[in-house]
Amino acid sequence: MEFPAELKYTKDHEWIRLEGNDAYIGITEFAQGELGDIVYVDINTVNQEVASEQVFGTIEAVKTVSDLFIPVAGTVLEVNPALDSRPELVNSDPYGEGWIVKITPKDTSDLNGLLSADDYKALVGA
Repeated sequence: MEFPAELKYTKDHEWIRLEGNDAYIGITEFAQGELGDIVYVDINTVNQEVASEQVFGTIEAVKTVSDLFIPVAGTVLEVNPALDSRPELVNSDPYGEGWIVKITPKDTSDLNGLLSADDYKALVGA
């Protein structure tokens, strides 16, 4: 199981990667493994400001639907367009092509309050 050191993590199993003024958010390899085969991602918060830890969408697997929580406050800019036709990217490449949304964080210093890769590893018992 991978835990890329350049990412920050949440206790709800999302990751966030800052790139300039924007950030990409997805679910961790651990989370996608627990959910099983992803069949649909539903995000209805594009162009909306979302508060930290607020639900910004849902992810549907064969047997369950789970809420997605935003790691830091910000404005949702876009949903990964590839997920419309290939939601399985979340399973096959959760830290790359399987990202879920791109946001502009309200305050990038909020990322400092998130878990490091080592902290997240300890959380999931890896």
